[in-house]
Amino acid sequence: MPTTLELQQIASQVRRDIVRMVHAVQSGHPGGSLGCADYLTALYFQLMDHKPANFTQEAKNEDVFILSNGHISPVLYSVLARSGYFPVSELATFRKINTRLQGHPTTHDGLPGVRIASGSLGQGLSVGVGVALAKKLDKDDHIVYVNMGDGELQEGQNWEAIMYAGSHGLNNIIASVDYNKQQIDGTVVDIMGFSELRSKFEAFNWLVLEMNGNDMQDILDTNAKAKAMRDQNKPIVILMSTEMGAGVDFMMGSHEWHGIAPNDQQLAAALAQLPETQGDY
Repeated sequence: MPTTLELQQIASQVRRDIVRMVHAVQSGHPGGSLGCADYLTALYFQLMDHKPANFTQEAKNEDVFILSNGHISPVLYSVLARSGYFPVSELATFRKINTRLQGHPTTHDGLPGVRIASGSLGQGLSVGVGVALAKKLDKDDHIVYVNMGDGELQEGQNWEAIMYAGSHGLNNIIASVDYNKQQIDGTVVDIMGFSELRSKFEAFNWLVLEMNGNDMQDILDTNAKAKAMRDQNKPIVILMSTEMGAGVDFMMGSHEWHGIAPNDQQLAAALAQLPETQGDY
């Protein structure tokens, strides 16, 4: 099992992959991808029980991850490739014609590691509820992880799924909210803000934890706590504070890097801040 330092080193390489993929085609969403790099690295390299070499859509007897905010596909593709789902070299095909690595994850090309098409915001948790119910029926005690964006919670479908999971005690869901307080058009509070997110989930009968999503040790500790809370027979959500663009100083903290690509000079500046630890593709 990787140490915290080794996970941090993997996350640095994942960030290099993200900025290089988006730069190569001058298209994609680097800000949120960089912000979630630490969490997805922890999930795929330590926290989840999963089977990269034997991927099946059914996902029996293994944990499942659903990326509801599918526009941050660069981070998902990087951790999938580097944890063994498909060759790392395939990252070079991101968003190109006939690639399996579309701008939003899709299923029709059979990319290992991707079980739902996502990026139409607000739908991932509903799918996660369905997967969690199926695992209950199969007497499979594995966990369904769902990552959502905070701006995505403006979609009403989320709250139907939140209500259902809470009222049916789906303790095999651990959801996370990428709480970076930014969305494509500005800050979440300016677009359609909400307050007291903790109390909202608690009102729907969820257990709520908070963590720094850019602190690897806090990620590991908080998720260990979440797993230990499953005996309370409630779904669990982690409010994950992140910095959009984390790891690249000039991208951090602004919604402007939600969906634009770095130019050549900006790519070089970003890579200079991100140690190469596993070899670039």
